[in-house]
Amino acid sequence: MPIVWLNGEWLDRSSAMISVYDHGLLYGDGVFEGMRAYEGRIFRMDEHLDRLYDSAHAIKLDIPVPREEFGEITREGMRRSGLQSAYLRHVVTRGVGDLGFDPRKCEKPTVIMIVDDIRLWPREVYERGLRVVTAATPIPHREALSPRTKSLNYLSHILARIEGIEAGADEVLMLDSAGSVAEGSGQNLFVVKNGMVRTPPAYAGILKGVTRDAVIELIAEAGLPFREEMLNRYDVYTADEAFLTGTAAELIALRQLDGRIIGGGAMGPITRALLEKFQQLVRAGA
Repeated sequence: MPIVWLNGEWLDRSSAMISVYDHGLLYGDGVFEGMRAYEGRIFRMDEHLDRLYDSAHAIKLDIPVPREEFGEITREGMRRSGLQSAYLRHVVTRGVGDLGFDPRKCEKPTVIMIVDDIRLWPREVYERGLRVVTAATPIPHREALSPRTKSLNYLSHILARIEGIEAGADEVLMLDSAGSVAEGSGQNLFVVKNGMVRTPPAYAGILKGVTRDAVIELIAEAGLPFREEMLNRYDVYTADEAFLTGTAAELIALRQLDGRIIGGGAMGPITRALLEKFQQLVRAGA
């Protein structure tokens, strides 16, 4: 069952509440992480916690729970939920303050950990692949707020996803301000052409995903040629295969972008091989 740890208390979904004066709600002032558990084991929890604490440090937010203790709380949440496969969300806000911006008014951060389930698309979409459109809303400029800070400010990605919903698409592709391909609404992008796997580099203004890193490791283990480089929509339109990766999304193929069929219009052999390797990896708890 879903369970929530909130500032030291174990609660259920209906009883877990925060103040309307919390700066996470009022101003998006906070950071978060999403993790996955498979067969009772949390996948790469250390990497996710590292990013959570780094993100908090980047915005001058001190998490009042020691990192190792938060790891134990996370494992305890899995035990209490009784779930074998789960999605875990960690949220840390600046805390309760007043209606002004001044962070000094927030005496103590709010710390939340949720254990629940998630599925972004129906199973049949995972089987057939995503129909994607390019969003007009770009990702935020990387000098405004570093994309490596996984903050609560996701409004641009939500607006992009609204565009996709209104277009009847499964997902969107977001560009940077110069028109280069960046990412999905919450996933990293990979393309395959003539056996070469490519993905936008971290300096392109994308979030450096934990699942992205895991898939890059699998690409290396498989001996596939690989490059991190800037891409444009032509590279996706003309790819033999394309897929997205993310903690919530896992690994899912693209079958179409902006009305152009990608490759054979179905999951390609390299994507399928990487998906199988990824499934083996997560179930091994590696």
